[in-house]
This record gives sequence, C-alpha cells and structure tokens, in this order.
Amino acid sequence: MTETPLYTALLTHQSLRRASFHTPGHKSNPSALPPNLLSLDYTELPDTDSLFEAEGPILQAEEAAAALFGTKRTLFSAGGCTLCIQAMLRLAAPCGGRVLCSRVLHRSAVNTMALLGLTPVWAMPEDLCAAVEQHPDVKAVYITSPNYYGELADVPALAAACKNHGIPLLMDNAHGAHLFFTDPILHPIALGASMTACSAHKTLNVLTGGAWLHIADERFADEAKGAMSLFGSTSPSYPIMASLDLCRAWLEEHGKAAFAQLQTRVCNLKAALQSMGLHVLGMGPDDSPLRWDPTRITVGTASIGLTGTEAAEHLRRAGCEPEYADSRCVVCIVTPFNMEGDFARLEAGFRGLLRHAGAPLSAGNTIAQLPPLPPVRASLREAVLAKAESVPLASSAGRIAAEPACPCPPGVPVVMPGEEITREAVEFLRSYGFSSIKVLK
Repeated sequence: MTETPLYTALLTHQSLRRASFHTPGHKSNPSALPPNLLSLDYTELPDTDSLFEAEGPILQAEEAAAALFGTKRTLFSAGGCTLCIQAMLRLAAPCGGRVLCSRVLHRSAVNTMALLGLTPVWAMPEDLCAAVEQHPDVKAVYITSPNYYGELADVPALAAACKNHGIPLLMDNAHGAHLFFTDPILHPIALGASMTACSAHKTLNVLTGGAWLHIADERFADEAKGAMSLFGSTSPSYPIMASLDLCRAWLEEHGKAAFAQLQTRVCNLKAALQSMGLHVLGMGPDDSPLRWDPTRITVGTASIGLTGTEAAEHLRRAGCEPEYADSRCVVCIVTPFNMEGDFARLEAGFRGLLRHAGAPLSAGNTIAQLPPLPPVRASLREAVLAKAESVPLASSAGRIAAEPACPCPPGVPVVMPGEEITREAVEFLRSYGFSSIKVLK
C-alpha cells in the first residue's frame, strides 16, 4: 500500500485516546460539531456566496456574529488569526508608519509589519500606557492578550489611553475568543479595544483555521473586506466558515451557561491542584481575577523540581495531552467540550507528578532581568526579507538579527529582526540553552 505518513500519524495519535487539553476547542467531541461538515466542502456558487464579496448567506452569518458580539462589523476568516492580524494592521496603517507594539507578540504580526513596511515602536507590556503618552503620533497600538499562560493585559486602562489620543487599539486575542462568555466578561471588545483577532478554533467548537475579525471602531468597517482579501486565499474552506456560523448559534443558546459550568469545574480543579502543593498561576492572594482567564489552567512545576516539559511528558503518560510547556510551566486549555472523565484524568495526572517531585528549581531569569532593548540597525522589512544565515551564538555579537529570539519563559523576544545582537543578549540567550541564531548575511 502507498505510504501516507501524515494521515497515518494522525490515526496513530488518535489511537492513543489521550484527553485533549490543547487546541482545537471542539476536542473532537461528537456533540461539538455536526458529523456532515466534510460533505459540505463546496466552493463559491450562486447560492453559497463568496467570502470577500459577501452579499448572501456569508454576509448574513457575519452580521449575526456582529450582533452577538456587539461590533460594528465581524468578518469570518478561514485563514486563522493570522489573516485577521494581517487585515487589522492593513486597516490601521494602510500607507505605512509607526505602530506601538508590546514586545510580546506572535511571529505573524512581525511578518505582517515587514510586508506592509510598518515600523514597530517596542515597549514592554507593563510600560504600554506610558508609551502611548510618549508616542501619540503612532498609527495604532498593537498588543497580545491573553498570553499563553492566561494572563490578561489591563485593557481598560490601555484603551482609555489610546482613546485620549485617537489611536486605535488592536489586539491579538487568539486565545480569548471565549472571554465574551465568562463571568465577568473579559473580552477586549467589551473592554474598549478597536479591533480584535480571535482564533475561535482555539477555545470554541470551530474547525482549525476558523477565526473572527471583530471591529468596534466604525472607521475601519467599510474597508475591512478589502484588507482581508489582500492576504486571504480566494478558496476559503466552507466547512470552516460553516463551523463559525454553527459556533455563533451555539454560543447564543448555550454560551453563558456552558462557560459558567466550565468556570466552576476549573475553579474546583485548581483548588485541588493547590491542595497538592502545586503552584497554579493566577490563584495567588494578590492575583486579580480580572487579570487571568478563568478557564486556563497553568501550573508552575518548578516548585516541585520539574520543568514544564518534564511535567508534560508525565501527563502524556497519564493519558493527557497539554497545550504547551516550557522550562517552568505546563499549560492546559479546557473548554465546555472536555468531558468529566478528562478532568478526572488530568487531576490524577497532576497528582502523579508528585511521585517525581524533587528540590525546587532555581528562580532563573525573569522579565526584570532581561537585557536592555538593543539598538535597531535595519528596518524590520529589510531584516525579514534579506538573505540570512545561521551562526553560532558565541560569535553573533554585533551582528543583525534576522528573526526573533524568544526564550520561554519569559516569552519576551530578546532581539527582534533588524536589531543588533548585543553581548548582553548573547549571555542571556546562552543561559537559556541557545547555541545558534539567524543573522543577516
């Protein structure tokens, strides 16, 4: 038989029957999506509409989503959150210019700014409000919230600062599409953001690649389809778009109740994990519930002598597949489509970690110990598109970075494309195990 390596790998993984604590949010639960979506893989036809010239059922489905989220316009994306990010930046700065950016951002935003010829003005997340006052001439402010750990930015404060200067606030809300249905409502559209890119497939019952571009600022509503069509495929997946429509209908009928039940279940599980002596992020006495996604489970394992990656391997052997792990944490995404047995298996898996516990790991590097932002030696566009080569980290000082170098934690790029690799950056990256880096030729 002819080999089918990818298809076979997927079947093999499916046969493991692990509880899913990763994307997509539907968790392959039969109740999440109808079984006939594959049979609906059609194309642009007179009665099925066209995504970028929508005037029939796609437009009606998008208008229904806009009504649910209270936006001026909501667009479907079958190209994931990346397509929404590309459209947002195009809408906010169609002719180039400077954009104030949190240093924590996805590679897709970096690449989009390079393609559009935008100049990022970098700021650390905690300095953004002050940076708005220092750079009132920027075309937009761009941030990512929540982050992988479930930590939320202070969106109301940042939105107020942007409003004072008439600057649109753009948000990569890839991991927060569900936050409109939590208690309290933590979705950035409800908190003052101008536009958000929301990966519905990450935390909701949507096929992978399904996302929403939410537009609250009417200045950007009319040109939104054109901006998205500049980057999007002319052959978008109809099953993906249909799953977005189905998800919206499900949220209207069941969203609030389903997420209320989920929050209670997650809260109980977090309390159980804390009683085991595990460090659950967002559950400290000084942690505000307004600054953490109440459905995200992020456990710091360094306190029991395990790296997050080691903990993730133990969880896999216990039948649980986490979303993400790094040197200090393991992250689990839960949705209303996780079954009760999934939660029981996850609790048992974390309890099993204690059998492998050791002395707490050292505190390691934190955001406060990051080296200073390095000098810019080339434009972002030049650095991303120019010829590059990989060199040993030890000999990279003084060279110009061709891609972000981002140790996790803290998840903040030490150098960005176009920036000089300083000796301080080299030492910091070496401490995280980096041995090479990509630089301009």
